[in-house]
Amino acid sequence: MKIFPAIDLYGGKAVRLYKGDYAQMTVYNDDPVSVARDFVKQGAKYIHVVDLEGAKIGEPAHLDVVQKIASETELFIEIGGGIRNMETVEKYLSVGADRVILGTAAVTDEAFLKAALAAYGDKIAVGADIADGRIAIRGWVEKSEYTTDAFFEKMQALGVKTIICTDISKDGAMKGTNRALYKELGEKYKIDIVASGGVSTIEDVAALAAAGTYGAIIGKAYYIGAIDLAEAIQVAK
Repeated sequence: MKIFPAIDLYGGKAVRLYKGDYAQMTVYNDDPVSVARDFVKQGAKYIHVVDLEGAKIGEPAHLDVVQKIASETELFIEIGGGIRNMETVEKYLSVGADRVILGTAAVTDEAFLKAALAAYGDKIAVGADIADGRIAIRGWVEKSEYTTDAFFEKMQALGVKTIICTDISKDGAMKGTNRALYKELGEKYKIDIVASGGVSTIEDVAALAAAGTYGAIIGKAYYIGAIDLAEAIQVAK
């Protein structure tokens, strides 16, 4: 299983939100690139980046940070947050991102999703943010018409290879991840699933790896010292 330590960006800083709430933001580091370099020192090969500011304004706010991470490390970079058109996809890929995550746009703009998949294939991933069995959109404030299964079935039919799946109720809460959800989805669909939200302990990492999950995102647990990243990477192997 691949471990994706996470950097959420806002105002040029590495931050974390509690359950996606911008009013509950903690700044962890003023220099996100130094955080990425620390990930590398601990053995990380992958990084999950979210442009929270971009998600709010609908255009990239941290292209320079992504470019610096790409130029100063050899990390595989996946980036999400407010990616709503092909121009933004192309910008991120041109500065060194390896995979671009479509969130709300994957739900609301099928033509864009199809065009992105046709142009870039497995460089395009989709974010599935789940609240009460439905796919949430627009920064988690709105629930779409899709149930989890209906959405996964549609994404599989369209040829999506990777889904970053977040159980919103677990995100940033440090109460464990939804192991049963990821195991069930992994068994049902031929899609690489990256588990996100509530990966709080080494036991969570071990359970997800044992279930055959493709990847896991570690965010708050890393920043508060609840998970040792180097240990998580070894356990995931």
